[in-house]
Amino acid sequence: MTSFLDPLISFVSAHAWLGYLTLFLAALLEAVPVVGSVIPGSTIILALSALVPGGELQLPWVLLAAALGAVLGDGSAYWIGHRRQREILNTWPLTNYPRVVAESESFFNRFGTWAVFFARFVPPVRAFVPVTAGALGMAPARFYAVNIPAILAWAPAHVLPGVLAVSALHEYAGLHHHGHVGKHIWILTVVGVAIVLGLAVWIYRRRNGGAVAEAKPRA
Repeated sequence: MTSFLDPLISFVSAHAWLGYLTLFLAALLEAVPVVGSVIPGSTIILALSALVPGGELQLPWVLLAAALGAVLGDGSAYWIGHRRQREILNTWPLTNYPRVVAESESFFNRFGTWAVFFARFVPPVRAFVPVTAGALGMAPARFYAVNIPAILAWAPAHVLPGVLAVSALHEYAGLHHHGHVGKHIWILTVVGVAIVLGLAVWIYRRRNGGAVAEAKPRA
């Protein structure tokens, strides 16, 4: 795995603009309904943040790329829902995800305007709440008044942990930046945790879905 990471780190170092573009697209696509359920945007952002302490990527540009992608993604989803209203929730491809759509609508009804803020930190409803907010008639001013601060909190929350962790590994564990060991540790940890959490969620949903399916005939 490290033999794969070293060339990748060197490539990003030589073509930093591709790193920023990847961060932008990861944040944008993660906010798109359905697409955001399968694109590991947060994992990509957390992993690439490891390249900041060594200078391969610059912190201000990383934060800006992630924030702009999230703003564009959330805003696009919101305006689609705002224009189509509730009709969008009953059309393809959202009809293939009735459970997540229902969870998003329930999330929005429970927290109201604050759902837009909280959803930024709760996958997979993150990809569905903006379109749901638009479909349920949330005013644009109210949406952006909550969405922008949420993104300004979300971007550092996804970038700074990697920056601080890798910096701490180099500072206190005596690892050198040019050896990329700290970056390897952080990236592999992020990917490993993402895989474990993904499997746990998949197993939970599969079991829960099976229980619901068994209960329906008895009703």
